[in-house]
Amino acid sequence: MHDSTHDSLSFKLDLSPEQMLKVIFEYTAKIAIEKKLESVLILMAHMGREMVVADRCTVWLIDAARAELFTVVAHGIKEIRIPYGSGLVGAAISTGQPIFIDDAYEDARHNPESDKKTGYRTKSIMTIPFRNNQGEVMGAYQAINKLTQVQTFSTQDMEYLSLAASYSGKSLESIMLHEEIIETQKEIILAMGKIGEGRSKETGNHVKRVAQYSYILALGLGMSEWEADMLRSASPMHDIGKVAIPDSVLNKPGKLTEEEFEQMKQHADIGYDFLRNSKRQLLQAAAIVAWQHHEKWDGSGYPRGLKGVDIHLYGRITALADVFDALGSSRVYKPAWKLDRILELIKAERGRHFDPMVVDVFFKELPSILEVRDREADIPELE
Repeated sequence: MHDSTHDSLSFKLDLSPEQMLKVIFEYTAKIAIEKKLESVLILMAHMGREMVVADRCTVWLIDAARAELFTVVAHGIKEIRIPYGSGLVGAAISTGQPIFIDDAYEDARHNPESDKKTGYRTKSIMTIPFRNNQGEVMGAYQAINKLTQVQTFSTQDMEYLSLAASYSGKSLESIMLHEEIIETQKEIILAMGKIGEGRSKETGNHVKRVAQYSYILALGLGMSEWEADMLRSASPMHDIGKVAIPDSVLNKPGKLTEEEFEQMKQHADIGYDFLRNSKRQLLQAAAIVAWQHHEKWDGSGYPRGLKGVDIHLYGRITALADVFDALGSSRVYKPAWKLDRILELIKAERGRHFDPMVVDVFFKELPSILEVRDREADIPELE
């Protein structure tokens, strides 16, 4: 099969040592400051492709849980998954040894199915496994179709890609460990949030809904995806301080006395004290939410009577998300309110309880918020 990528007009030259250094420095600097796994894999693929002058470069990782290899990044192709050990990349990863192929169609290990689907012609292939800090193979680089006149990969290409693989493997491990720590923190926060709600006989779905509402509001206010996701992950801890409030106060069916209400208000300070000494960004955000989600825009809230923008935006967002969900849920001391009544209250409290800007975004994003409410519902919907 003829492949236009190898027409004489499209032949390229190998990089000079100076160009190679430039590519390495450019990409390693970008990789060093990147925190998202997907972004690192994209940068790795671009770096590998430029270093060895390949048409495509794919980064494969091991998914041990599913006994599969997958590529998150393949130039021009979406994610591909194959059984562990299959194909050329599987052979390279299983043995830990690089593999060179001058013509894939002359090698029995090459699976041409992908080419048949895409119309692409794979010819020369170089596959280099890369390792973590313990020396275990964690994935592989695969460069396809050398674009120089010789059209095959050399030992020098292997050395260059091995250099990229060595650096990238360590960076990937660091990113994956960071993501694992963040995911663990999120799980702990959600579990602890549910414990807090469980003691006050509120459903676990309350914390999930408030988290999702907070995320929608944060994005609507122009917050970055990363920060909005952090707020969503932190918000389940907004009432964690309730674990220290006596059951007699927490689950009292009627109205609280003034003394009991003062006791209940302590949960904001208690939650903050639980979390404030953590150096983790996620837990610092959770501390702010726990402390400030009962503050009010006009300064009449608690525990500190903060006013306006002195209340952290996380607190202003969670305040509205929490009240919206609490009013729409049955509690020991009240039945659920109907939606119209809740929306009227939120309008009335714009500029009093709630930040006007947050209220405006709330109404703009109301369809998405109601979709979450219905999806995560735990009470029969009111007529």
